[in-house]
Amino acid sequence: MQEAQGNQTRGGASTAWQMIGRFIASAVVLAITAFFTPGFTINSFWTLAIAAVVLTVMDYLIIKFTGLHASPFGKGFVGFALAAIVLYVTQFFVAGYSISWIAAIIGALIYGVVDYFIPGNQSM
Repeated sequence: MQEAQGNQTRGGASTAWQMIGRFIASAVVLAITAFFTPGFTINSFWTLAIAAVVLTVMDYLIIKFTGLHASPFGKGFVGFALAAIVLYVTQFFVAGYSISWIAAIIGALIYGVVDYFIPGNQSM
């Protein structure tokens, strides 16, 4: 019984570390995407951090409720569309983050390419 409780604690810590890893990877990928995407601006480091948190939470919720990854290469066209929508919708939750529809589409493509090469995208 005590061993089962230890496994639950480690499982919770593992999920927390996965979320932190996902947040850091998301922030790096988001910064690179914003840099290379015309029409996509992030005003400050804090805006980037908050946007990464929002993206991480939205991706987590999408995975939990639909089973789909909001990654352009995660589920083909559906993943690409979800990534563009998530990038676009984030601007409504984060001040200093702005993106147009065209930039969201281009950004989803860039996000997918960069995300493919940056490790740390573990499944939860």
